[in-house]
Amino acid sequence: MTNTKKVYYAHSEKDLPHEQWQTFSSHAENVAKLAAQFAEIFDAYQLAYNTGLLHDLGKYTPAFDKRLHGGPSVDHATAGAKIAIERWGFPLGKILAFCIASHHTGLVNGDGEGDNRSTLKQRLSVPFGKGNLPELDPIWQSELPLPEKLTFPALKPDPYYQPFALAFFIRMLYSCLVDADFLDTEAFYANLKQQDIDRGNAPSLDQLHQQFNRFISDFRERKKALQPQTEEEQRNAKLNRLRSQILDHAIAQAQQEPGLFSLTVPTGGGKTFTSMAFALEHAKKYGMLRIIYVIPFTSIIEQNAQEFRKAFGEFGEAAVLEHHSTFDDEKLLDKDTKDKLKLASENWDMPIVVTTAVQFFESLFADKSSRCRKLHNIANSVIILDEAQMLPLNLLLPIMQSIKELARNYHSSIVMCTATQPAIQTQHGFYRGFENVREIAPNPTALFADLRRTSVQHIGMQSDKDLIDKLTENQQILIIVNNRRHARSLYEQAKQLDGTFHLTTLMCAKHRSQMLEQIRQHLQAGRSCRVIATSLIEAGVDVDFPLVMRAEAGLDSVAQAAGRCNREGKKLAEQSFVWVFQPEQQWKAPTELGLLSAAMRSTVRCYGDNLLSVEAISHYFSAVYEQKGKDLDNKQILAKCHAAGKTLDFPFQTIAKEFCMIESHMLPLIIPFDKEAEKRIEELRHAEKVGGLLRKLQPYTVQIPQKSLEALFKAGRIEAINEQQFGNQFYSLIGLDLYDEVAGLDWGDLGFITIENSVF
Repeated sequence: MTNTKKVYYAHSEKDLPHEQWQTFSSHAENVAKLAAQFAEIFDAYQLAYNTGLLHDLGKYTPAFDKRLHGGPSVDHATAGAKIAIERWGFPLGKILAFCIASHHTGLVNGDGEGDNRSTLKQRLSVPFGKGNLPELDPIWQSELPLPEKLTFPALKPDPYYQPFALAFFIRMLYSCLVDADFLDTEAFYANLKQQDIDRGNAPSLDQLHQQFNRFISDFRERKKALQPQTEEEQRNAKLNRLRSQILDHAIAQAQQEPGLFSLTVPTGGGKTFTSMAFALEHAKKYGMLRIIYVIPFTSIIEQNAQEFRKAFGEFGEAAVLEHHSTFDDEKLLDKDTKDKLKLASENWDMPIVVTTAVQFFESLFADKSSRCRKLHNIANSVIILDEAQMLPLNLLLPIMQSIKELARNYHSSIVMCTATQPAIQTQHGFYRGFENVREIAPNPTALFADLRRTSVQHIGMQSDKDLIDKLTENQQILIIVNNRRHARSLYEQAKQLDGTFHLTTLMCAKHRSQMLEQIRQHLQAGRSCRVIATSLIEAGVDVDFPLVMRAEAGLDSVAQAAGRCNREGKKLAEQSFVWVFQPEQQWKAPTELGLLSAAMRSTVRCYGDNLLSVEAISHYFSAVYEQKGKDLDNKQILAKCHAAGKTLDFPFQTIAKEFCMIESHMLPLIIPFDKEAEKRIEELRHAEKVGGLLRKLQPYTVQIPQKSLEALFKAGRIEAINEQQFGNQFYSLIGLDLYDEVAGLDWGDLGFITIENSVF
C-alpha cells in the first residue's frame, strides 16, 4: 500500500475540487518571493523572504484543514512567529515574529497592555497544542527549508534614536509581508474566477518626465511669443523669466546624491512645477520608482493633482493617484481608470501619488495592515512635503525621525517645499535637527526681494469698531480672524455695507465654493468686496485683494494671508498692505495660538516690517521650537521606542493610536443644502455600505463640536441617518431654518455655542 503525502492548503473554494485550491507551499513561496522583491531596496531581501515563508505556518495543521472545510477558526499566525524565535533567537527572530504574528490582526504591542489585541509576549507564551494553537505537522520542515542563520541588513545606524530606527524597520518589513500576502491571495481568487486585475501597467516615470518637459517647453514658447506692452504685462514677463530661472536651477541640483533637500521660494515663484521638475529629474538619475506629493490641505489637493494631470498630457489620468478622504473618482469618467486607481490606493503602486500629510505620516506610524501595505512603496521615492511648516508641533520630533529614516536607509529623497521654511536644521540650532539639507532654489534671500508683492506691517490693537471702520473705508478688503464667533460678530456689524461676504467652516464646502465664486467675480469686476473670514481662506484659496488684515497668529499664517494680497502682482508691493493686528480681549486666541502669536511679536520687535524675509521666518520658528521644548513630542513616541530598545517590545498598537495628527472633538453634520445633497442623504438612508457615497456627501458636511451636536439632536433639530446599518455615525440637519444663506449653520442662541470660541 502506497503512503499518500498529506497536502495542506492555504486558500480554498467550497464549490471547486481540491486540485484547484491553492496549496500552502505555493502560497508561502509566492509571498516569500514577492515580499523579498519589495524589501530588496532596503537590503532586507533575506529577512522578508523567510517572513513570507513562515507567515501562515499554522495552516500546516489538521485543525486548519478542518477550518477550510467549514470548521472553527484557528490561530495560524502565531506558529510561524514561535518558529522564528526558536530558529533565529534575538533580535532577528523577534523582528520576524512581530511581522508574522501581526499579519492579520495588525501590529501588536510587544508587551504591556494591548487594545483588544494580545501582545506578542502573550502570543509567544502559548505552547503548541494548547489553547487555539494546534501542533504543526512535521512535514512543513521538508517543504519549507529555513536557513540556519539570517543576516541583519546593512542599515546605517542612528546615533541618537536607534530603537526608533529598529521599530521603523519592523514596520517596513511588515509592509512587505502584508502587501505580498494581499496580492498573492487576490491573484489566486481572481484566477479562479477568471477575472483580470488591473494593477500596475501605469506609465513609467521616464515617459512622464519626457511629457512634462514638453509641457514646460511649450509653455515657455507661448510666453516668449507674447510681446508685453503694458506695465502689467512687462511685470508678468519678468515674473515668468524668474520662474524659469528658479526651475532650471532646481533641475540642475537634481544630480546631487539622494537625501534631504529644501525648496525655499516665496508665493508666486512656481514651487509646484519646480518641485515636480526636480523630482522627475532626480528620480531618473537615481532609479527611483515614484514621486509622492504631500499636501497639508485637502482643499488644494485636487487642484494640484489636476495641474499635474494637465502637465502629463495623455498619461495624466493613468499616472496620478489622489489618495485622500474627499477625492471623488466619479470625476474620472473612464471606469477602467477608476478601478485601477482604487486598487492603487491600497498600496500606492503608481508613479505619482498626491496625498495629505495626515494620510502620509499616520501611515508611517500605523499598525493596521490596510494602512501599512503602502509603506514599502514609500521607499525609493522622491517625497515632496508641500508647506512643510504646517507639520504639527506636538508630533514634530517623531515626524522628523521618520523623514531621517526614509532618507538614511530607504533610498528616498525628501524635499521640504515652502515659502516659510521651518528652522529644523542643526545649523539653525535645532537639537539633533536635520543635517546636510541642500537648498535647490537659487539664493532664497534674493528671491524674496525680487518676488515681494506686499508690505507687511503690525498695526497694534484694533477694536471691533476699528475693524468696522476699515471695512467702511476700503471698498475691497479681506479681514481674517481666529475663530468663527468673531467672524460672525463682525459680519453682523458690517453686513449693511455693499458687497460684504462672510466665509466660515460653518458653511458646507459646496456653499463656500459658491460664495468664493461670487467674491472672485466682484474682485475681477472692481466692485465692492468686503470679506470677513476665518483661516480657511488661507489654504490655497485663489483670491486677490489689495488690502488684507490678519489677526495675530503664527508668522507662517501671516505669510499665508499675504498670499491673498496682490496675488497676481498687478500692483507694486508698496501699494499692497497686509496689516497684522491684535484683536480685542474678548477674542483672545486659545493657548496654542497665543504661543505662536507671542513668537510672531518677538519677530516683529527684531525685524520690524521685514517680517517675511528668510531671516525673520527662521527667527520665528526658532522661538516657537524653544518655547515648545519637550512638547514637540508630547505623546512621547520617541521615548516609548527608546524604553523598548533593549527588549524590542515596541508598543506598536499604542503608538498608532496616539500618533494622531488631527485631534478633534468635532463631528460631521450633513446639510441638505441643495437637491444633490437631498438625493445623497436619501441614498444614505437605504445604503448597506458607504463607499463612494461618503465622498459625494463630503461637500455637504459641517464640522461641529460633539456637545453641540448632542444638544441639537436632543432639541430635535437633527436626525440620525440609517442608524440600524451604521449606528450613530451620520447625522443630518432637519430642514434649512438653522442654515443661513450667507453665514452657514446658525443656532441663533449664542449661549448654545459658547464652545465655538475656540474653534478656528
